Amino acid sequence: MTEPLRCTWARGSGELMLRYHDEEWGVPVREDRRLFEMLVLEGAQAGLSWTTILNKRENYRRAFDGFDFEKVARYDDGDVARLLGDAGIVRNRAKIEATIWNARALIAVRDEFGSFDDYIRRFVVGASKRNDFRELRDLPASTVESDVMSKDLKKRGFRFVGSTICYAFMQGVGMVNDHEVGCFRYEQV
Repeated sequence: MTEPLRCTWARGSGELMLRYHDEEWGVPVREDRRLFEMLVLEGAQAGLSWTTILNKRENYRRAFDGFDFEKVARYDDGDVARLLGDAGIVRNRAKIEATIWNARALIAVRDEFGSFDDYIRRFVVGASKRNDFRELRDLPASTVESDVMSKDLKKRGFRFVGSTICYAFMQGVGMVNDHEVGCFRYEQV
């Protein structure tokens, strides 16, 4: 039995990354808790590889109360100290504090727009954008949409949400379909 053709970045990348590619990447996520998780993980990735973060994902879920943003928004200095001592996550004070700030900002956005999902979908005019890239080198690091999203998130108090992080988030949660045209997932998502 032959392996299905996958995006270049997923080939030979290990079982965890293959499962992420095959089951999650590019699949539309609408639930605020999962969106928060992906925003946190994409921010944690800054300067690191996605493989590193994916390998720590379960530790992040444990450390941040299953990404319950209502709980995370109430974290205090004691929680920051606890997280800085947790070898299972990236122990970067700025990234940890950004997670707490982002939980608070997400609640404010949810209160204004009804849900975080309703808010972020505005940046792709409600529907996922389908691209037609043939090779990994064709994928952009950022787009006009991710630039606008980044600016608006920052204006609302979010941190670690530069345009490149926003675009990776958009790809991960299915706001854009950036599977390569030849990938078996391209038509599926």
